[in-house]
Amino acid sequence: MERERARSRVCLLLLFLLAGCRPHKEPPGSVTMIIESSPNNLDLRQGTDAQSERVGGLIFDALVRKDEHFVLQPWLATSWDRPDPLTWVFHLRDGVRFHDGRPLEAEDVAWTIRSLLNGTVTSSKSGSFATVDHIETPDRLTVVVKTRRPDSGLLFNMSDGLFGVVPSGAGKDFGLHPIGSGPFRFVSQVQDKEVVLERNPSYWHPEPDPPAGGQRIEHVRFPVVPDAITTALELKRGSADIESNVVTLDMVHALEQAPNLEVEAAPSSVAIYTTLNVLDPSLKDRRVRQAIALAIDKPAIIQALWRGKARPANTLLPEGHWAAAGPSEIPMYTHDPERAKSLLDEAGFPAGPDGMRLHITLKTSTDETTRLLAAVLQQQMREVGIDLSIRSAEFGTFYADITKGAFQMYALRWIGSNEDPDIFRYAYATASFPPKGGNRGHYSNPRVDALIAQASAETDEAKRRAAYVEIQRIVAEDMPVIPLWYPTNEVVHTRRIEGVRPRGSGTFDFLRDSWIR
Repeated sequence: MERERARSRVCLLLLFLLAGCRPHKEPPGSVTMIIESSPNNLDLRQGTDAQSERVGGLIFDALVRKDEHFVLQPWLATSWDRPDPLTWVFHLRDGVRFHDGRPLEAEDVAWTIRSLLNGTVTSSKSGSFATVDHIETPDRLTVVVKTRRPDSGLLFNMSDGLFGVVPSGAGKDFGLHPIGSGPFRFVSQVQDKEVVLERNPSYWHPEPDPPAGGQRIEHVRFPVVPDAITTALELKRGSADIESNVVTLDMVHALEQAPNLEVEAAPSSVAIYTTLNVLDPSLKDRRVRQAIALAIDKPAIIQALWRGKARPANTLLPEGHWAAAGPSEIPMYTHDPERAKSLLDEAGFPAGPDGMRLHITLKTSTDETTRLLAAVLQQQMREVGIDLSIRSAEFGTFYADITKGAFQMYALRWIGSNEDPDIFRYAYATASFPPKGGNRGHYSNPRVDALIAQASAETDEAKRRAAYVEIQRIVAEDMPVIPLWYPTNEVVHTRRIEGVRPRGSGTFDFLRDSWIR
């Protein structure tokens, strides 16, 4: 821990020593927003990583849109009806057009869903529509979705960040040059280098005019900068304008003092977590997984790495969510090294002459905060006799490995999709093994599967919550995933950008309404 703190102090010193570089001038109307990895696929049917959903969310529109309390509001769908438990009827907004001028109509919405189910695209998001039996389009602005069984989570799966309507016929390579109907349109992408978007001048949704002296953001360049120190330097010298949750909290604290920068902070629904591969011989016993959870000192990590700007998580749902289990409803795993050692003994992993009991490899991306987290976890695991190796790779390689199940343990974050309890189906259901879902650790529990189905079919919210709480109780005992914390949403930007209002999901939606001075 002290070594990491010393390293952080050196980084901060470097940040200020190099701060005097001449600012890079961007053309009028353009901003540069740094992202830490390339989007995996800008087609929201296929892209499930954070950058795909955030950048793709600017290109595409969804049927419904979450407000600040995660309540679903009309968007492309002006209204919807549920005449019976198996039928959803969506009434579309008239006059919406794709970026190439084609009208967005019912057949486009129908194709977006059908293509996830008929093999046109292979995506883990197909599991979100597994209950769909067929889709009807009685007229150009009406979509009727028939399901095989009641599915209360279907509407959320059509919300912003998770769902983007594509033109009818869009195939598997559509993400190479995506055409949406959103506030920005695609210009170009060079893998591991940058993505460039420009404002859609014909966007259907009215947007407020900038104040006097302000100018709309017309172009956004998203350079890929995996190193957080470089990101901080680029912001400091003005050659970049914005970053969102890329730099470490130590760096945010330092950047707050810079005269050309501002920091916007807001609560976040993002959940940072670790997943364990339950098929791995070392991790198949849930007592080992429980021991790992007990070895993690969440408050210490939050204070050391996040400067207190995070809240401990005990479930994947955001704090305060109506379906989130409270501390009295599920097993809690406070830091307890001695209990962890006892569980490892019971599981058949006694301490060796060097004090070590088993070896585990943790896979991470090259994201700086995640790498710091991995180093701290390595130290805490060692205290209970777990020799934790760290293997970092650029995001594309890392993500490919975890979707293939080529890991023992990995650290990542849920963004957006955990704002609805359908996350339990996506993350824990037996039917959600990749590529049909996000159950990458191949956890399977028939009781959890039955409760997921029960909750999905239930229309009474109290009964739905009871089922979801029971799911959370079971998985807290089985521990296929260890929820860690909800970090505060931190956006650093130059003072030439104004009107930045971060959203709980950590999306880039603030680019819609921000302006340039």
